[in-house]
Amino acid sequence: MSVIRHPAQRVAVIIDTQNLYHSAKNLYKAKVNFQNVVQAAVGDRQLVRAVAYVVNTESGEEQPFFEALEKIGIEIKTKDLQIFFGGAKKADWDVGMAVDAIKVAHKVDAVVLATGDGDFVPCVEYVKSLGAQVEAITFGRSASSRLREVVDDFIDLDDDPKTFVLGYRAPRKRTSRRAPAKKQTKKAAVKTVGTDTDAL
Repeated sequence: MSVIRHPAQRVAVIIDTQNLYHSAKNLYKAKVNFQNVVQAAVGDRQLVRAVAYVVNTESGEEQPFFEALEKIGIEIKTKDLQIFFGGAKKADWDVGMAVDAIKVAHKVDAVVLATGDGDFVPCVEYVKSLGAQVEAITFGRSASSRLREVVDDFIDLDDDPKTFVLGYRAPRKRTSRRAPAKKQTKKAAVKTVGTDTDAL
């Protein structure tokens, strides 16, 4: 994929917080460094808006996380967790994110989707038809292959987990232990000597 980036480009970053959170948790058992994700998405270009889409839970324990995002300049859009009859829960921002990406497309040169969700493929295709460049940044191992194909550029966070995962620990390399050399018995040693003598 060839993509043009230059300092005059205006960029909007749309962050699928749940998608990145669960990818990092499943792949690395750790949390995402959202500040570094936004920096990598923007590069040396001009950031117009960075918006994280999040869900309010019943306990409200996520409030410090929301505040931390706002401190680093990321806007927050919240939605309450829906609880249906029977206990089923739902929290889906896909439509809201797609609508916002379309709304901002004519104000920027590039829209960066921080997600690996293949449901965004139609959104990507439509935003591209409006004339904006569309990029994706996420953990490649959990990303939709179709999404990777349709975006103008794909940044794989798995290429540098130390930068994008908080408290990242590299997996330990397994050292192959060689089996200890077998000790020769006296009989074997005598036989070997005898063979060598016969050869002379």
